Amino acid sequence: MAHLEHVVALAGGVGGAKMAHGLAQCLPPAVLTVIVNVGDDFEHWGLKICPDLDTVCYTLAGLANPATGWGRAEESWRVFEQVRALGGADWFRMGDLDLATHLERSRRLRAGETLSQITADFCRRWGIELTVLPITDDNVPTWVYTDIGELPFQEYFVKQQCQPRVLGFRFDGADRATPAPSVIERLRAADLVVVCPSNPWVSIDPILAIGGVREALQGRPAVAVSPIIGGKTVKGPAAKMYAELGIQPSALAVAQHYSAWLRGFVLDHADAAQTEAVESLGLVTLTTDTLMPDGAARRRLASETLAFAARL
Repeated sequence: MAHLEHVVALAGGVGGAKMAHGLAQCLPPAVLTVIVNVGDDFEHWGLKICPDLDTVCYTLAGLANPATGWGRAEESWRVFEQVRALGGADWFRMGDLDLATHLERSRRLRAGETLSQITADFCRRWGIELTVLPITDDNVPTWVYTDIGELPFQEYFVKQQCQPRVLGFRFDGADRATPAPSVIERLRAADLVVVCPSNPWVSIDPILAIGGVREALQGRPAVAVSPIIGGKTVKGPAAKMYAELGIQPSALAVAQHYSAWLRGFVLDHADAAQTEAVESLGLVTLTTDTLMPDGAARRRLASETLAFAARL
């Protein structure tokens, strides 16, 4: 494998967190930066909730619930149960351990710290040595256009259980937001950018929507891992979103989504028949097992992706 000095992963959701964890097992901490979507962030119970940041950090720290991929392992729910008993909103479940993260983050934000500063300190306290950056310190919430109206992302995703038909997306404030400190510098310095198997519409597109990010990616060696296997997603609504937007959900559709700035594309054996169509986009392909049921599979996929990228 060629020597890599600066690798940047773009991540969101459980698939992104798993891939980031695999990369962290293969690369020295000083080499890897994980840039995370904040479009899912919202306020609940008066607290700032950052689902993608927390999923990535909990996974990297070995704190994530292994059954769900999100939330904390060995979680308890006493506060949530009492809030529900008192008539509070109960559509978004928060465990007691997870609640501590939201309480302390919210306190620090009110005290004037930025999200990236707080994230860096949380990572240090959780023993995460690599750099994890929110794409921006600004609020850029994702809104989903649906057949029942425009919904904040978490209301669509959790409260409505992804049931409404998707018509489009809006990243509110993206045109005014600025990248978090060092995001652009790290992208420009990257000798490899890995787009994790995250939802293209609501995990990666909100990252790309921030000013200067697409420009910084131009000319960077970049590979993406498909989140769609055999026309379906392992977790989340990406395949449903593609279908409702009039696009056949497939690995090819994901490759087309990123093809303007991508060099390589990793797809599952189940989608090997699409290899020629993906390569017709000007991309080099790697066909392998992209499922990540455990830590060993995460490391294997990350290692294969890095070796593939080094050959481009």
